[in-house]
Amino acid sequence: MAPWIEWIVAALLVVGGAFALIGAIGLARFPDFFMRLHAPTKATTLGVGGVLLASMVHGWAQGLPGLHELLIALFLFITAPVSAQLMALAALHLRVASRTEVPQELPRE
Repeated sequence: MAPWIEWIVAALLVVGGAFALIGAIGLARFPDFFMRLHAPTKATTLGVGGVLLASMVHGWAQGLPGLHELLIALFLFITAPVSAQLMALAALHLRVASRTEVPQELPRE
């Protein structure tokens, strides 16, 4: 494999790992459920996307199509926002406490 392809794969793995690490730190450090919900649905999704892109580039360099990685990414990018929305709605329905102040009505202009 060409060295420049290895550098691209390594860079995508580092970027994906950095996003996954940021998502994990956010999940551990944020104070309440709603803030914790944001970290894994955004940052970790991008982290897995970076790792999948690295896998696709590595496969393309070896002559493999990379359809498995594409299907995994498609499934992840569809299910992560839907599951986060459903968890947030369930938490609102159960009246889970939040540490941020929420305005009772929208300000009028």
